[in-house]
Amino acid sequence: MGKLKKYMMVHNTPGADCQEVQANWRKLAKVETATWIKTYFNENKGVRYCIWLAPGEEELKNIFTEIGISWDSITPVEETVPDLWGEKWDEHLQKDAVADNLGN
Repeated sequence: MGKLKKYMMVHNTPGADCQEVQANWRKLAKVETATWIKTYFNENKGVRYCIWLAPGEEELKNIFTEIGISWDSITPVEETVPDLWGEKWDEHLQKDAVADNLGN
């Protein structure tokens, strides 16, 4: 799959049917050109925040258009955690730049 980038997709679908969402998740789990990492959701507001690894934003647009799932935004993201702030952050970025795969 080559070098993948991390993206956050936001889906704002108040009142979405839980069974429909789960059926879509089963379809997305079979995607081979990108990797679904995890989803955060707020059921009351009907918002899902999905983390994906993909070669580019266009690939995600193609996948979701083909399956028929709407989205509000696709944003390239990076991860940080408190123990990486400061001097360790530069070391982390250097290792991340040469990693074969992101997401771990």
